[in-house]
Amino acid sequence: MNRFIQKHISKSGVSFHVTLFTLLFTLSSCSDYLDVLPLNEVVLENYWTKKDDVTSELNGCYESLTSEGSLERMGIWGELRSENLVQGSNLENKYVEILKENILPTNDLTKWEDFYRTINRCNILLNYADGVQKLDPNYTEAQMRANKAEATFIRDLCYFYLIRTFRDVPMVFEPSIDDLQEYKVPATPMMEALKMLSDDLEKVKDDAVLRYVDDSKMTNSEASSQAYENCAKVTRVAIYTLLADIYLWRGEYDKAISCCDYVINFKKNQYKERVAKKGQMNDMFLFNGIPMIRESLANSKTCGNAFNEIFGYGNENGFSFESIFELGYKKGNEGNVKNNYIYKFYSGQNIIGGFAAPEDYYQNVTSGTNDYFAKNDCRVYENIIEHSGKYIIGKYTNYRPNLENDNVTDFKSLKYNPELITYNYHNWIIYRLSDVMLIKAEACIMKNDPDFQTAFSLINSINKRARNYTENVKSDSLAFSAYSSNKEEMEKLLMLERKREFMFEGKRWFDLVRKSLRDGNTNYLANEATKKQKENAVAIKIQFADINTIFWPYNREELKKNTLLKQNSAYSDTEDFQK
Repeated sequence: MNRFIQKHISKSGVSFHVTLFTLLFTLSSCSDYLDVLPLNEVVLENYWTKKDDVTSELNGCYESLTSEGSLERMGIWGELRSENLVQGSNLENKYVEILKENILPTNDLTKWEDFYRTINRCNILLNYADGVQKLDPNYTEAQMRANKAEATFIRDLCYFYLIRTFRDVPMVFEPSIDDLQEYKVPATPMMEALKMLSDDLEKVKDDAVLRYVDDSKMTNSEASSQAYENCAKVTRVAIYTLLADIYLWRGEYDKAISCCDYVINFKKNQYKERVAKKGQMNDMFLFNGIPMIRESLANSKTCGNAFNEIFGYGNENGFSFESIFELGYKKGNEGNVKNNYIYKFYSGQNIIGGFAAPEDYYQNVTSGTNDYFAKNDCRVYENIIEHSGKYIIGKYTNYRPNLENDNVTDFKSLKYNPELITYNYHNWIIYRLSDVMLIKAEACIMKNDPDFQTAFSLINSINKRARNYTENVKSDSLAFSAYSSNKEEMEKLLMLERKREFMFEGKRWFDLVRKSLRDGNTNYLANEATKKQKENAVAIKIQFADINTIFWPYNREELKKNTLLKQNSAYSDTEDFQK
């Protein structure tokens, strides 16, 4: 029978729900081995002997990463404090307080145990995979190295979320296996921790599988339904993308560009392969030489195709051409695995959820006077749905949007009747092609010898796709001359395009934090993040003057368990709250 042996171990501020050896093992009869040998006498030699043991544990790493607690924090930590989210209906107080910038160490959204649980599972696999390879002749060195690359990516992605949220965090690379180990680990400074991650990934980046399923002879539709593993599992392309992102945060711009070029070239070759085998695809177009999914199919005026393939109904069935790494949630024989975080976006058909979109993103769009979106930008209509004077988040929840944006004069001219999904099995996208393009654009702008032309071309490609500028409209959607005068103007354009492209995807707050660190002040962050504040905007701006406030406090329970952790100074006055 199958038995999942789990043990709860709390270690000094790094709380682990550690799986003891974290294995699914099969016995030949119903006489359970554990009925004979007590838990504390189970020995490692009985496990980690064959390839299947590593595979089971690796699957556990993926499952842990997709846990409800992990996904929620990816969304909350990366978005809730930004101007992108406002209060909807029936929102729990712990979220409301964060929206008000009243963040206390007692709020359970400051807990990080879900991420450290995943980290520990990865550490266990990385610790024992080499030994299994020596014991099992069917487990090749190449397979072992690829599995270790997958686990390294998952572990380092978790750390990347923690670092961007809390700044300095305990970096643990040894597995917690038994109660004899002591883990009182001080927090590693942010830039040192990021360096550890980039060094870690550099060692394994070329060990990962390039793709698990050969999709070179498939149309986008065929690949979407069959190539689940190419994007729900870690590939070499995913590792290069994470590396590019980390290098961007470290200010190592040339290295970030090099990693982005690897990914972009892979996508270009992937597109060429499909065209060579299947012919020209009516749902793809080369935007300034980069293959991207079209908003409207060839010879059609109806937009919504790109949204549908990347986020909408099509996303439930598979992965888009532009996908790099996604958390997979699906229905199947093994049981339903749900993406419950998107229920924060809506509470049923056309009913607003706990989170809502700001009204200023949507108002006056069709008149052409909106501050953020041009009136023919599909993203505003696809990602935000007005209902009874409130604004529902349509990202992931919009069901097969179809609209016409070529001659917009008012909402009726869109010929658009949006509808929300009634299920929650959509994947959650961590990285897609747009990420890589805009990481490269930002690096080109910020490096010592800036390349504004390349940066603009990348930004403009994404903007042109969103406004459905393809073979029928040859002019650029943006004018290079309007932004190329200096670095500040180019950076403003970059930040605005990231805001439009990634709204509600758990990235905006991290963008504001990265810019604040680069600027050495929080002026931009304070102005942007307080736009949604109906009250106390001035007081919150004053609060943001302390750059420490842009990071989250350590949870009070973690401070108790790990006396080597020192609370963020911006929250020191609340450390003993309700003691």
